[in-house]
Amino acid sequence: MNRRNLFGTALALIAAIGLVGCKEDKAASEQAAAKPAEIIHWKMVTSWPKNFPGLGTSAERLAERINAMSAGRLTVKVYAAGELVPALEVFDAVSRGTAEMGHGTPYYWKGKVPAAQFFSSVPFGLSTLEMNAWLSHGGGQALWDETYAPFGVKPLPAGNTTMQMGGWFNKEINSLDDIKGLKIRMPGLGGEVWSKLGAITVNLPGGEIFTSLQTSAIDATDWVGPYNDLAFGLHKAAKYYYFPGWQEPQAVVESMVNQKAFDALPADLQAIVVEAARAATLDMMDDYVFNNAKALQSLKSEGVQFKRLPDEVLQAMREQSNVVLEALAAENDLNGRIWASQKAFLEEASAMQALTEKELYNWR
Repeated sequence: MNRRNLFGTALALIAAIGLVGCKEDKAASEQAAAKPAEIIHWKMVTSWPKNFPGLGTSAERLAERINAMSAGRLTVKVYAAGELVPALEVFDAVSRGTAEMGHGTPYYWKGKVPAAQFFSSVPFGLSTLEMNAWLSHGGGQALWDETYAPFGVKPLPAGNTTMQMGGWFNKEINSLDDIKGLKIRMPGLGGEVWSKLGAITVNLPGGEIFTSLQTSAIDATDWVGPYNDLAFGLHKAAKYYYFPGWQEPQAVVESMVNQKAFDALPADLQAIVVEAARAATLDMMDDYVFNNAKALQSLKSEGVQFKRLPDEVLQAMREQSNVVLEALAAENDLNGRIWASQKAFLEEASAMQALTEKELYNWR
């Protein structure tokens, strides 16, 4: 065989090998395309009544957002309070892995995780924007992760109800004496402050508030603000609507994720869960600012009596809030580090707000 024939044979062989390779690559691609993507199914348990405005609907929208962003690769089915687990057992369900996700607010789990209260709402504390900034840029999220880590739960902010109201009362509060013996539903650190001033506090899920107030099982309750309070019809069960919401100047709503379930996700789905929760925070803030304003006008038209807590009472509540917070911080090193971090940012943020938003609200 001469050189020319040898060269031609070699080229033909190379071409044949390449053609076979291309066919194999094409076949592999077609097989991959034909193979359906794995679909992961999660359950989300919540602390809210089904489709309850703002809270329940936010959980539904979060699930829908995850489904859409993942193109259906991760689907989340939402269960309202009581459908799979009771409202106040959501944290336990996620910790055990009964559900991969939960939707509630951190102070509901204070019996199991006392430090969780710092990540929900602190009396006379950070505003909504300030809380979001502390969590995302001030080290708050890392401290929150550390708090929930022993329980196998990953916390994510997934909403905020913005500043709340002081609550609904069937008894007037004109002085500190009126607090003694008052039966009030108020969870979290605010409830501890009421207790220190002589009230009897209880923690009830939202679905039990109206009946308890109407039947005088309690004399007063906080819930959220005009938007949610109107939806529950609380104005039909109590005479007076007090402000300001000193106990909850904002209130974080969280999405809890079972850590093992989260770790099992591919990186892109992990990012989708995190960013969907982040988007849900802004969505809920907008929802509450808009609908609180409208609901307030509705309550006024219903003849609701709005009352401001007396300065004497607010001053005492502020003093007792400091006592409660310092006592919680002193319980262990983690609590102390959380409160030190949040308090330091509160001082910095207050100086800025005094020059900006406070002045605007005073003048507009």
